[in-house]
Amino acid sequence: MSGWTSLAVLLSTFVLAPAPRLSARSGPPAARASVAPLPEPFGAARSVVSRLGMVVTTVSEASRAGAEILSAGGNAIDAAIASAFALAVVYPQAGNLAGGGFLIARDRSGRLYALDFRETGPALTNSDTFLSLSSRASVEGGLAVATPGSVRGFSAAHARLGRLPWSRLLGPAVRLARDGFRVPAGLTRDLQDEREVLLRHAESRRIFFPGGEPLSQGTLLRQPELARTLQAIAEQGADAFHRGPIARRVASFAQIEGGVLSESDLADYAPVWRIPHELEFEGWRLVTMPLPSSGGILLSSILGQLASVNGSWREPAATRIHFLAEAERRAYADRGLLGDGDCHDIPLAWLLKPLRLAALGSSIDPARASRSDTTIAGADPEERPQTTHLSVATPNGEAVSITTTLNGYFGNGSVVPGVGVFLNNEMDDFTTVPGRANIFQLIQGKANEVRAGARPLSSMTPTIVLEGDRPRFVIGSPGGSTIPTTVLQVFLNAGPRRLGLAAAVAAARLHHQHLPDQLVFEKGSIPARLRAELESRGHILFERDAIGIVHAIEFQKDGSLLGVADPRGYGAPAAPEPGKP
Repeated sequence: MSGWTSLAVLLSTFVLAPAPRLSARSGPPAARASVAPLPEPFGAARSVVSRLGMVVTTVSEASRAGAEILSAGGNAIDAAIASAFALAVVYPQAGNLAGGGFLIARDRSGRLYALDFRETGPALTNSDTFLSLSSRASVEGGLAVATPGSVRGFSAAHARLGRLPWSRLLGPAVRLARDGFRVPAGLTRDLQDEREVLLRHAESRRIFFPGGEPLSQGTLLRQPELARTLQAIAEQGADAFHRGPIARRVASFAQIEGGVLSESDLADYAPVWRIPHELEFEGWRLVTMPLPSSGGILLSSILGQLASVNGSWREPAATRIHFLAEAERRAYADRGLLGDGDCHDIPLAWLLKPLRLAALGSSIDPARASRSDTTIAGADPEERPQTTHLSVATPNGEAVSITTTLNGYFGNGSVVPGVGVFLNNEMDDFTTVPGRANIFQLIQGKANEVRAGARPLSSMTPTIVLEGDRPRFVIGSPGGSTIPTTVLQVFLNAGPRRLGLAAAVAAARLHHQHLPDQLVFEKGSIPARLRAELESRGHILFERDAIGIVHAIEFQKDGSLLGVADPRGYGAPAAPEPGKP
């Protein structure tokens, strides 16, 4: 029996066992039982409406940087790039120059784009790199550092889709780094939460822990080294970061820290334009990333299963949650087969075959939760978002959805002296050791093994949603393994269920990723009666803090744009000021 055949048999024994089907229902969805949303455990979302353009990021200064570029005549890509560089200054937790990410864009003519600027394995890494090392080696220290892609990625996006001069786009970020910005309470809190790691590194300690304590709220933070790095990139382009003195310092420091990142790795890095992953659900069209993102495949699997079980996602809360969790369980069981499609033969046609997805949906028992085949330790309820997302839109139909990451909060915790950037710890997103869970408690497969030049499997799911050919939503979130399910729930609530984008973003969220075998929910979001109903169906419930921090935009029917920032974070929407050149 071939490898894929035997694996298919193993999976079928877990998820394809016969189970009772839901009975057919008559009448339109409005005639069915109430589908009231779950509570808003973190309060109402922050919203702004504009007819001029919209930028939503995780920090107000970064949103304003993008809005400034729109006011100056820039397009959506220009604004997104300006915001992304600003985030490298004002959101060091995840905004970055030494990380990577994904971009989904729509231009004014309706053409769609997907750009992969995910980090890659350095040339001196392979599947044996971490086998004899501590599990912390892929999270802390120089060996955790993958080849960065953000700067080259933003440069490629600008070259193909931008309008204003490159140097103009970096102006706001240079200014924020040189002149400073006031530290928000959220950054002070995150520094305190990560102090044990950050205090181990002299440069991180010097910048963010003066006197041994984290920067206090309201402190003016100036970063002259980072300002010089950004100015060099503004004047010389992406090669200022990937070649020459800056690249030499980055590679040398990573090696001093025990890593193998080289100047050649940085010089040779190239982003990749890909065909967007598209899927349809009840007249809606979702445009998101293909591999090496798992997001599009997971969304296709979950929605394909839900489509086969008679609108179960519209049912009262207990039934709706049960079917959603079971579909997620089955989709994430398949995630272990995924990896970089440029390096491995991934069986996508089989995984997403409609008959197979229908069979997966049919295998859901309406009365009882399945059991995942093994269990691992419970997920950390204080797991940090560890990524950042931004959304941009303009009234002419342009839309940009970008998710970028350092992987862990503040990457591996070390700032490169003289350069001012945090290094990533992206190597942990590979399958470093077979059977070992990564920091997101994901157990991954051979297709995602460490390999020189390969891109580790990701959960980042930047998404543009169309209704017919008309753009309706720009959605994305941080959150590691919870990103696809976060995007999914916001889409279902804002789109098919028509709850409104602000309510959809603020509503409570849940998550199941097969292993650990638990249905994760946000603190205070499930009433006792609903919790008892879910437990009676066999679900193992696990409470944690916020799931995701969504930044989203709606193209409203009156031609205006609604920007929404998640109350779980401290971001804000920003629009161009009327009359400003």
